[in-house]
Formats: sequence, structure tokens, C-alpha cells
Amino acid sequence: MAREFLIVDAHNAIFAHRELAEIHRRAPTAAREQLVRLLEAYQDSSNFRIVAVFDGNASSRTNSTQSSPAGIQIFYPQAGQSADAIIERLVVKYSSVHRITVASNDHLVRTAAIAAGASTMDTETLFNEISVARRDLDRSLEKLRRR
Repeated sequence: MAREFLIVDAHNAIFAHRELAEIHRRAPTAAREQLVRLLEAYQDSSNFRIVAVFDGNASSRTNSTQSSPAGIQIFYPQAGQSADAIIERLVVKYSSVHRITVASNDHLVRTAAIAAGASTMDTETLFNEISVARRDLDRSLEKLRRR
């Protein structure tokens, strides 16, 4: 059965979001953690399984994959490789089996994703969808509290 995946160009998303970009200037790790929390909440209220692909740093030796506490897959590329390359590889590998959407403002990333069979969205749309999902969840919880 095909699943729906959202692959997020994570640093691109951080720098496109005013608050996260400000946090990143002071504390890059905190900005990454905040983005992951936002994505975890979105995964909980959407049909997407979420994959966040961050750019690595010079000390990275091998590709690193981990999961957040809420089950988001997180990728960091090896030294000399970009997040863009991992995103493209994931889309090429899985788009024939699963429905894939890539969230990025990077035109080349989005063009490659479309060419490989994925859908795309810009980060403004991503953050708008996260906000709508949060409001919908808050409304649902409020209705339950009133019962």
C-alpha cells in the first residue's frame, strides 16, 4: 500500500521562517529541534510520514539517519554531500512506490523532485499547512473539553 511522505529541505525551511532563522543565528541546534517539533505535530495531524533532511557539517563522515521521538526520519548527509543530493536520491528511489511531496524553496530541488515523480510545495505553504493543522487540532480538543 502506497504511503504519503513529505520530505522537508530542513535548513531551507528554517531560513525561510523568520522565527526559526532568528533562533538559528543564536543557536542552530535549537532551531533544528524547534523545526522537528513543528514537523512532529504536523505528522500527528496529517496523512504524511515526514522526513527532514538537514545539511551536514564538515565533521560528518558518513550519512547519518535517526528518528525523532515522534518518529520523523532525520537525515544528515556525509561530508561533501548536500541535503539536496539526499532528497533527490530519496525521491528517485521511492516515488514509484509511494506518494512523495518535497517542501523546499530551492528551485533546483523542486525541479528535480518533479522530474522524478514527486509533488512539491514551497516552505510558506508548508508552514501555512502546519498552522492550519494546529488550529484544527486545537478546535477539536476544545470540542472534546466541552463535552
